[in-house]
Amino acid sequence: MTAAPHTTRSARPVDPALLSHALETAGRLANDAAEVITATLGREHADAPGHAVKANPFDWVTDTDRTLERHTRRVLAAEFPGCPVVGEEYGADSGAAQAPMRWVVDPVDGTANFVAGLPWCAYSLALVDGDGPAVGVVADPGRGQIYAAARGRGFRANGVPVPPSRASRLAGSLVCAEDPDDGFLARCKAAHAGVRVLGSAALAITQVALGHAVAAVLTRYHEWDVAGALCLASEAGALVLDRDGHAAPMPEDGLLVVAPQVAAEVCALWRS
Repeated sequence: MTAAPHTTRSARPVDPALLSHALETAGRLANDAAEVITATLGREHADAPGHAVKANPFDWVTDTDRTLERHTRRVLAAEFPGCPVVGEEYGADSGAAQAPMRWVVDPVDGTANFVAGLPWCAYSLALVDGDGPAVGVVADPGRGQIYAAARGRGFRANGVPVPPSRASRLAGSLVCAEDPDDGFLARCKAAHAGVRVLGSAALAITQVALGHAVAAVLTRYHEWDVAGALCLASEAGALVLDRDGHAAPMPEDGLLVVAPQVAAEVCALWRS
């Protein structure tokens, strides 16, 4: 019999006024980003001026990435002076690692999809404290959705509350994954679960929050890839676990976001 995951973890409450201010500001920035991404999707082709790559030829950075992160940083500096920002394109502000709270932004998650014109990319922003994301927004321009959540306040899509997922079994369900190994794919197939590799960590986790998938498995990730979506998933009732099934805000050795009813089963497939 598979052992149940160790899922007990509580997060400290955050000042309600701060949550409201952060949620409103993040929502405005997400709307701004959605408009820009929609207007530029597929137009910054591989040979366009301003394009560059980072770790490898598939690791794009575009003018849209830079523009959105600069805009985000300007707004947050004005609205939350003294609260550092960590971003994919411009790194971490001084003191971010020691600060009690920090903003974490990925201006375009799924940049390779964005460059190709594939509308499966997102803007992600989160306010993070020592217990993980306290506020999170994910803009999904391809589906015309702004997803938002705050600790203890639930999860909304375009302002409408999203009910908790009723997922109850792995067989016949979808699992989202980024960089899955062949063994995990084979074990999911044997368990009659479909695996989808979407090219955006933020949107993969968001599918669990929405109930479209029962789990999202990320072999590796950066904080900015996932922080906003983790807030959505937590408020939707999903579990955030490490490879051993222990609850953790942002595990170091991979990340599992999963519906509670199938957590033990998916953990076993991932660990094997």
